Amino acid sequence: MAVLEWKKEGTVAVLTMTNGENRHNLVFVGEMLEALDAIERDNETTSVVIVSGDAKNWSQGIDLAWLAGRKNKGDLDSIREFLYGMNRIFRRILLYPMPVIACINGHAAANGAILSCACDFRFMRADRGFFFFPEVNINIPFFPGMLGFLRKAIPPYKFNEMALTGNRYGAADLAAHNVFVKVCNGEEELKAETMAFAASMQKGRGVFGEMKKRMHREIIETMDREDPKIIEPLFIVME
Repeated sequence: MAVLEWKKEGTVAVLTMTNGENRHNLVFVGEMLEALDAIERDNETTSVVIVSGDAKNWSQGIDLAWLAGRKNKGDLDSIREFLYGMNRIFRRILLYPMPVIACINGHAAANGAILSCACDFRFMRADRGFFFFPEVNINIPFFPGMLGFLRKAIPPYKFNEMALTGNRYGAADLAAHNVFVKVCNGEEELKAETMAFAASMQKGRGVFGEMKKRMHREIIETMDREDPKIIEPLFIVME
């Protein structure tokens, strides 16, 4: 069963995650990368919106049950493949030659919130969902490469608070800190505002992709240089 699907609405590709809590595992990695490739091949597409088909969750992050199962079976290669795969998704979005917009219609937690921060823009509804990074509470530090694009999306003073407390925030709590383009009242307004913004972003792929490449060069270099030092020994959980 597919965990995501996409369709065109005008020139906007709407990529819908369809697996409940939309947790990340190797299936998610494969389908997300395939979808991003397929969307880019459609030359009439000018922007991408990532939304959830679940009324409660946008994405709750890594599929911890899958991860524990792989670890218990000693399948460390699959865990490394997954971690490198998530980095390929982050890199793909950071360098994608058109706007990628997170339409956050439910909880965005841990790797789910991180995924939204790789996107160029974020919209979130005010009346449902928490946005947070619980990593400090579950003994999983951020990868070095993540820090660059998290600070791209969240002002450093606010990210410092969010990262070191693990506190949960509603969209309204973050509205004054420019984490979101707009905080919306309800599902209908959220989707309407996100789609209107996406449709307005009629930019040339060449210049848009080059702008992102130059803006995010140091982030990509850090991902390439530093993250393998953590992934290869699987130094991902602290006691």
